[in-house]
Amino acid sequence: MTMPAGVTRATEAMDGITWNILGQVYIPKQHSENSLSWHATLPKGTFVPPHIHPTQDEFLYILDGCFDLWLDGAELRAEPGDLVRLPMGKAHGIFNKQDSDIKCLFWVSPSRRLFDLFWALHNLGPNPNPADVVAVSAAHEVDFLPPEDQD
Repeated sequence: MTMPAGVTRATEAMDGITWNILGQVYIPKQHSENSLSWHATLPKGTFVPPHIHPTQDEFLYILDGCFDLWLDGAELRAEPGDLVRLPMGKAHGIFNKQDSDIKCLFWVSPSRRLFDLFWALHNLGPNPNPADVVAVSAAHEVDFLPPEDQD
């Protein structure tokens, strides 16, 4: 698939698509074999648990709000205007611990199977079984880490 030249307007989604991914809203802006980008709104209290993309580099450009991140064992914070770099093979988790929504632009390179994963997760519905999320994600090249023991 080749990326067409042009502009995706701020108010537009690629092909009119809007995904609900575990309570977060993802709006794809561009998709080709080499990359996938999407605007994301993460409501307060939502998160993406620690996981690994073994075949993709991932990036976040923070527009509004502050992310608390876990990257390969280190805790970090990203604020508006910051770029978060998440190299392939490095475990990372993204958390909204703020009292408001966070808005950012995500992208991955190459796109691999992430576009299909977002459709699969969207189709699991608003309250999916966590085991189903983990299994579907693993089938699409995203590996969630097991939860830490809470002694």
